[in-house]
Amino acid sequence: MSLMVMKSYSAEFKADAVALYLSDPSHTLEGIGRDLGVSRETLRNWVRAERKRTGAPAAERGAKGPSRSAGEVSSESVLEEENRQLKAQIRKLETEREILRRAAKYFAGETSW
Repeated sequence: MSLMVMKSYSAEFKADAVALYLSDPSHTLEGIGRDLGVSRETLRNWVRAERKRTGAPAAERGAKGPSRSAGEVSSESVLEEENRQLKAQIRKLETEREILRRAAKYFAGETSW
């Protein structure tokens, strides 16, 4: 007979996991959960709780895509838009890296060899 152990996660770890999920619409609960060692349902509950706390609608998943106007676009505005997107991508990657560092630190401290 196997006993299931309840894991306890810090509020910071939960917040980071939710932020990672919400940071990009291509992320899935299953993928993020697998990467962090958390079940999909646990992560889903954390996301629901955060949305309820902030009053965010359930469909909102982070930043929306760029809005393009139907008309002529100067090369300068194209470059500015690309620069904005690249800076957003850098922020996203830095956030993900920090979350993974914290998760690694958390799980390294959890082992008692």
